[in-house]
Order: sequence, then C-alpha cells, then structure tokens
Amino acid sequence: MRYMMKQKMFSFGDDFKIQDEQGREVYFVDGKALSIGSKLAFKDMQGNELAFIKQKVMSFKPTFEIYKQGNLHATVKKEFTFFKKKFTIAIPGQQDMEAKGNFIDYEYEINKGGKWAGKISRRALTLTDTYAVDIADDEDQITVLATTVAIDMINAQDKKK
Repeated sequence: MRYMMKQKMFSFGDDFKIQDEQGREVYFVDGKALSIGSKLAFKDMQGNELAFIKQKVMSFKPTFEIYKQGNLHATVKKEFTFFKKKFTIAIPGQQDMEAKGNFIDYEYEINKGGKWAGKISRRALTLTDTYAVDIADDEDQITVLATTVAIDMINAQDKKK
C-alpha cells in the first residue's frame, strides 16, 4: 500500500494530511501547538483518534512514543550512527522494527526481523515536507505512518540545532 503524507503549510502545530493511492484523504495528523515537546493526534477523516504521538522530552536520545487507545504501542528512537540515520521502533510484545536512512535522509528502508516492512521517501523541491510511504500489506499501516511522522519530527529538530 502506498500513501502520500504532506505537511500543511499554514497551520498552528505540525499538521499533516495523508492520502491513499487514489489521492483520497484517509487520515490527518493534528499537531498540538504550544505544548512542551511535540504532541500529535493521528485521526481518521471522521475525527476518531487512531494513535497519539508524543515526544519523550527527558530522554538521552531523540525519542517519540506512539500510543493507541491510551496504551504505549511503540517507541521510535534515533540511534547514534555515523553518516546514515537509524531509528529503532520498539513494539512491546512484538518484533521490533528499524528504519535506516540514506546519506541525505531522503530515503528510509523499514525492516522487521530482516524482512522488508516499508519505505519512506521524502520528496525533494517541495515547499513542505512531503513523503511517499510504501507499506507491506501485512504490516500495521497506522504504526508505520505514525513512525514516519516521528522520524520527520526528529529530523526537523536536528535541522534546527
């Protein structure tokens, strides 16, 4: 399955719209403005919250937590590496995933137990952050899309430094 995720240009907070392969808006991410650490609600088009993404402020490595139905579902953590970026996606009770980026952080390959789980491709020359996200059919679509948001947030914070 392929999704297009595009950050909204004029919004309070970090907001994204997510379209399916046919160009239909299927999800949106509502960033909470004026909060300590980034907080984002991942919703369907009816406004139902499917996940909540929260920056873990007091953490040695840049970390975001993904909650589903109020419970911790996954933790996305940036690992310290040279040249390429790497993120671990720890999912309690399941096999962890990892996302490895290329040298300029425009492509990330997501693997779960050595098996391809997805790919995140950042589009160049766009006014806002725009990603194509390919996800294996047997993977949790919301988890991979929420992970994409977390990686974007971490990369944006890195660029500000």
